[in-house]
Amino acid sequence: MKPVVKKVLVGVVAVLGLAGLGSGGFVYANVSAFDSSMAKVYDTPPLAITRSQDPAIVARGKHLVEATSSCAAQDCHGKDLAGGKSMVMGPLGTITGPNITPGGTQAAYSDGELARLIRFGIKKDGRSATFMPSYEFNWMNDQELTALISYLRTVPSADKPNGPVKLGTLAKILDRHDKLGMDVARKVAGKPIVLAGAPAPTAEYGAFLAKGCTGCHGDTLSGGPIPGAPSDLPVPLNITPDATGIKGWTYEDFDKLVTKGDRKNGQKLKPFMPIENLGQMDETEKKALFAHLMSLSPKPFGGR
Repeated sequence: MKPVVKKVLVGVVAVLGLAGLGSGGFVYANVSAFDSSMAKVYDTPPLAITRSQDPAIVARGKHLVEATSSCAAQDCHGKDLAGGKSMVMGPLGTITGPNITPGGTQAAYSDGELARLIRFGIKKDGRSATFMPSYEFNWMNDQELTALISYLRTVPSADKPNGPVKLGTLAKILDRHDKLGMDVARKVAGKPIVLAGAPAPTAEYGAFLAKGCTGCHGDTLSGGPIPGAPSDLPVPLNITPDATGIKGWTYEDFDKLVTKGDRKNGQKLKPFMPIENLGQMDETEKKALFAHLMSLSPKPFGGR
């Protein structure tokens, strides 16, 4: 066994706390449960959302796509939304964000079906999307969803085939133990959806924005290695007000971090952090996110 893969598997055993990881029965039960859940057809109807051609609404949607939701990040759907960079994640598999231009996936969807996909992680056929982090931005209210979809309908069409999506057994096991969000609709269905109000520079609004940080920094935002990830993947930092995190930071320190990728210690962030998108947040959003982070209980690094 390659050292990197062996290290990953050992880490997964520690995360799950399950000595039976190597057991055929354990693997079969978890993989079967995952496959069955992904085959489930949800009866959630499309939302009553219709695109707008109002330039202000379309502009708001562009901001949501490029900044707030980071859809245009290279590891998501790419700058032109024609498909992201394939993420080869060792034993977890390979994930590639699809082409969501009018020449790609979105062509088959009505406005209401797109809105359902974004909020609930449910595809056109009623089954779960894979790895799409709907649970991180399904707080967007109907006005925001309308804006986002209105913009998507205006982007240049690209005739580009979708890249590979291949999940390894390990990814399926981690998903079933809520350590990795592959079965999106199941994860969304497990929690109530709370919609945000109007944007404001408050910790309350920042709590919604911070959901987009949890996939990397963990539910407590205290960082640490991502379960099952290859050893060469950058380790997310602690962004709680702990001494190992952002204790003592000013808003100016935080602004430099998300806008330029400059850490307070003078080091640059790793490219894994989507600065090209987060740096486009407006002042209201950045102040709200900072206010929320500073309101958190300090957590030592690595608690995720």
